[in-house]
Amino acid sequence: MHTIFLVEDHAFTRDGLRVALQRDPMLRVIGEARSGEEALERYPALQADVVVMDIGLPGMDGIEATKRLKTQFPNLKVVMLTVHQLEQEVLAALASGANAYCLKTTDPSSLLVAVQAVALGGAYLDPQIAHVVLNRISPITEDHSPLSPRELEVLRLIAEGLGNKDIALRLDVSLSTVKAHVQEILERLSVSDRTQAAVKALRNGII
Repeated sequence: MHTIFLVEDHAFTRDGLRVALQRDPMLRVIGEARSGEEALERYPALQADVVVMDIGLPGMDGIEATKRLKTQFPNLKVVMLTVHQLEQEVLAALASGANAYCLKTTDPSSLLVAVQAVALGGAYLDPQIAHVVLNRISPITEDHSPLSPRELEVLRLIAEGLGNKDIALRLDVSLSTVKAHVQEILERLSVSDRTQAAVKALRNGII
């Protein structure tokens, strides 16, 4: 069972998110907040496994609230929700420590996939957002990349939100091979997790 803390200022949207999340018997919403400030006040007493955070909150926005929560609780997992596909906003959200970034217009099943992925230690980037970001950043040449061509392939799929099993199927390789590539990517980019790898790669034009 994974516990969820929901941060959304619009009551109607918050109700809809709660219903969508609790369709999964392995997810339970144990707390809610209507602003970043309220989230900072209420979360410490609950310490849910995952925070589903609206980026466009009144007052303190979701990016700042995520930064502050992650400072206090480094192992906290955050799924950021937004109506925008702006590259700068996506990168700022991920740089704040968010583990996933989803559009509010996504279908409930995709939201559940994102929450489940981060709850298990993975990352998720909405395919529409990944497409926007990747199209706006020109790749550097392989000669200047710290990664091999195969590692670049794996990193691109990580940035699209695929898990290790899906990457293995896409590339027609074993799961152990993908895990080895992921570990090598993290070491070569000097990052500690998949989300940081995707953000660093995108911001530096590696992919």
